[in-house]
Amino acid sequence: MNKPLESGVIRLTELSHGGGCGCKLAPAVLSDILAGSPAGNMFSNLLVGTESSDDAAVYRISDTQAVIATTDFFMPIVDDPHDFGRIAATNAISDVYAMGGTPFLALALLGMPVGRLPVETIRRIVAGGQSVCDAAGIPIAGGHSIDSQEPIYGLVALGLIHPDRVKRNDRAQAGDVLILGKGLGVGIMSAALKKEKLGDEGYRRMIASTTRLNTPGIALSGMDGVHALTDVTGFGLLGHLLEICRGSKLAAELEWAKVPLLGGVRELAAQGFVTGASDRNWNSYGTQVALPAGDSTLQRKLLTDPQTSGGLLVACAPEAAPAVLETFRKEGFSDAAVIGRLEAGAPVVNVI
Repeated sequence: MNKPLESGVIRLTELSHGGGCGCKLAPAVLSDILAGSPAGNMFSNLLVGTESSDDAAVYRISDTQAVIATTDFFMPIVDDPHDFGRIAATNAISDVYAMGGTPFLALALLGMPVGRLPVETIRRIVAGGQSVCDAAGIPIAGGHSIDSQEPIYGLVALGLIHPDRVKRNDRAQAGDVLILGKGLGVGIMSAALKKEKLGDEGYRRMIASTTRLNTPGIALSGMDGVHALTDVTGFGLLGHLLEICRGSKLAAELEWAKVPLLGGVRELAAQGFVTGASDRNWNSYGTQVALPAGDSTLQRKLLTDPQTSGGLLVACAPEAAPAVLETFRKEGFSDAAVIGRLEAGAPVVNVI
């Protein structure tokens, strides 16, 4: 539970101007920054680099083994230090699962306003991250720390995979169906939490989602019918779906009624709880999205909502969909659902 803090205790979320994956640079800004970066295709063993805006880098070290390397860190999305650590660690490790890999090692990234936060609070953040790594079966074998004005925590996460089983985000095929593994709404919940309007039950739902490791990615990597895989984080469902569309040179049809939402999120969105990142996301890619006629404000808020430690987004052959859904169900992802399909056409998303 998001326990009330003692009088005089500084809230973690009060020390930062953003929280969770809502801290990400807007997609358009990031694209401008990286526009002049050199391509990594001169390295023959670099299987995945920056060319497709994928979740992690993948480097082949032998005919049967490749290393997945990723890093993720952000400022607090909740006030409880242990929960903050858990969420940040889960989010970072997710990128390994999103490539289909198995994590084996982590390094901690820690930036803390040492003069403002007690050492015990910082220790609890680190312990929260450690608890998730314990659950994933990997050590935190080191890291780096700095004294910063805002609290920052995250991980470098490393994984292993057979080179032939890497699941990129740009290999989807026309006719594929889209499956989302977790419900949307983390950003909206975090906005309500900051206003102290989320409630204990809502907080429990938020923590349950953001600390659930995306372990189905390992099994999905072995399915021939799974063509593309990514996770939904700071750019919202639309942003990460558009990355699949651009990389695969396909259009997407998204069925709004089938998109899973975390409990209570629709009502919170209707009350106006939204993050600034949602508008930044829409301003970055809204011209590539067609929403239903009429008042589509609610759909836009939810489909651009930045997800922290969000669900896996799978593009697979229609005949593979039952097995994909069963894989999610076996690992406790009861919200997993088919939400749309991909087809030939320009890289746009049509929401129906």
